[in-house]
Amino acid sequence: MKQQFLFDKIPAMLHGGDYNPDQWVKYPEILKKDIELMKEARINCVSMGIFAWSMLEPEEGRYQFDWLDERIESLYQNGIYTILATPSGARPAWLDKKYPEAMRVDSYGQRNHHGVRHNHCPSSPAYREKVREMNTQLAKRYGSHPGLILWHVSNEYGGACYCPLCTERFREWLKKKYKTIDQLNDAWWSSFWSHRYTSFEEIEPPFQNGETSMAAMQLDWKRFTTWNTQDFMEEEIKPLREFAPQVPVTTNFMHLYGGLDYAPMAKDLDVISWDSYPFWHRPGESMGHTAAVTAFSHSQMRNYKQGQPFLLMESAPGLVNWQPFNKIRRPGVHRLSSLQSVACGSDSVQYFQFRKNRGSFEQYHGAVVDHEGSDRTRIFREVAQLGEDLAKLAPVAGSRVKTQAALLMDTPNRWAVELISGLSEHKEMMETVCAHYESFTSSGCDLDVISSDTDFSSYKLLILPMLYMISDELGEKLKDYVKQGGVVIATYLLGYVGDTLLAHLGGFPGANLREVFQIWNEEIDSIYPSERNAIRTGDGRLYEVRDYCEVLHTEGAEVLASYEKDYYRDMPAVTLSHYGKGHAIYIGARVEEDYLKKLYFKTAAALGLPVCSLPENVEKHVREDEENLYTFYLNFNDQRVSLHSVTPGGDLLTGQEIGDTAYLEPYGVLCLKSPKS
Repeated sequence: MKQQFLFDKIPAMLHGGDYNPDQWVKYPEILKKDIELMKEARINCVSMGIFAWSMLEPEEGRYQFDWLDERIESLYQNGIYTILATPSGARPAWLDKKYPEAMRVDSYGQRNHHGVRHNHCPSSPAYREKVREMNTQLAKRYGSHPGLILWHVSNEYGGACYCPLCTERFREWLKKKYKTIDQLNDAWWSSFWSHRYTSFEEIEPPFQNGETSMAAMQLDWKRFTTWNTQDFMEEEIKPLREFAPQVPVTTNFMHLYGGLDYAPMAKDLDVISWDSYPFWHRPGESMGHTAAVTAFSHSQMRNYKQGQPFLLMESAPGLVNWQPFNKIRRPGVHRLSSLQSVACGSDSVQYFQFRKNRGSFEQYHGAVVDHEGSDRTRIFREVAQLGEDLAKLAPVAGSRVKTQAALLMDTPNRWAVELISGLSEHKEMMETVCAHYESFTSSGCDLDVISSDTDFSSYKLLILPMLYMISDELGEKLKDYVKQGGVVIATYLLGYVGDTLLAHLGGFPGANLREVFQIWNEEIDSIYPSERNAIRTGDGRLYEVRDYCEVLHTEGAEVLASYEKDYYRDMPAVTLSHYGKGHAIYIGARVEEDYLKKLYFKTAAALGLPVCSLPENVEKHVREDEENLYTFYLNFNDQRVSLHSVTPGGDLLTGQEIGDTAYLEPYGVLCLKSPKS
């Protein structure tokens, strides 16, 4: 069967980065040298124009494309393709001076001044028109160029605007959703503290110095912000589709970003891409944990398009400039981190940026080419070596990660948990979600991270960490999933509220899930950070508990573990119920990961998933096409480890044949190609 590539023009993995020749137009010798260095590093594509508006249109209506014409053509003649961005992520000063409505208003109602980036008003008609004009010019001029493979729309969308234009759009959005003000009042429970509205015109956004006490309103504001951003993005895309329909479209998402719900936005994109900057070498945190949290985002990104390969749009081969402590990646870690993205489903490794800025904010952000400007730096040599590795991994391009287990993570549910006025100050939602991901994948099985609108039927197992907000519709979907033979493992906070944050009546878990789990959750105890409890399993083992303990009563469920102390000593902490053809496990406390790892390994093995024992801080990921498996083993230790029960095959990176035992060098990687049996 013919191999499927994201881009037919590049039948391989993409290797490249964010390239800003607009900053170097006065240095033609450097622009010439850049192409030589790109070829030496085996770079086959670059992203251009992301923040180039002031060079593309130095004055309103006066376009200046000569420098971009020359770069796209020169790169193409040297076998380097272009991902061309629309420049709406940062506006020129002349635009803000003439159209001040384009500048965002903050949550205190204060209009921003011109500066920085990612701060436009998505509702501004004037700004939308200027973006449309620019994108039309770009699409007409470059849409048919043979060197163009992809549109990169804006950059890292994010944030909210509280201006009068956005306020009015918020009101219109609410009218469309709730129809009448009475229905909105009922959904928001606004009679509390006498906050009932008599008309939509009385509603304002949740200003910091205004209405911050109504969680349902804040949740709807976050939903609206996603809708408004997506609407702006759709307007950006229209001229690209109109004048260059053959060129696919992407935008770059961010790691664990909570400002927007990416799931609906992904539907407008042809390819998913994202920017990955792990906090490697952080004190007190193992490399394996950092890797697992990064792999969580890789999984989330690939599943926005049902497992289609995604693009790693930005990464740093050395250091960044914006973390609290900007530590250099140690030798070998860039290769390891990059190949992890490939193992998890990326068909590219790209950087911010190719050449370091001489000045301004990201002057000291790592890049392929340092201020020194040559190929003799450690970073450049590692990038060039990775270019060779990616060329060897060309057979993997287009293949997919396929698994029969998934973790459900809806961004609106994350918002809902964070908006709870109660429990503890720090809800630790994402820490918990990532802990369950890491605990499951330690079994050697991949795990999809999905949203609730996904079809569950292809999965044998669903994991539901802190799924606090469950509508009646989602409750029925989960109930039917278990009834038809699926297995669910859920945690504390399950199904407390519906999608407007009204508490489910009749006892928790709500949304008709009480009969599935066969328990009643009477109370939840938030324990102090210095406190600990424990659960005791049937074999007498104790496992530490922190943060949360729910007081559970069984209604037919089997008790797998009980609390060790406090007034709920000996009461159920972990339960198992059978419902229809499936079963459901409920974990009523935040339990240490050692327990979760054992539980997930046992469950995955019982379901026939391909579990294996891995050394600590070693990951296994599998991509597959119609004929072959591509099994990656990645060592996030700074020492050599041995692997047993390895999937035998030929290592694409070394050409060696590997049997059922193998060794991984410090920060080493294997990619074993084997035929499907």
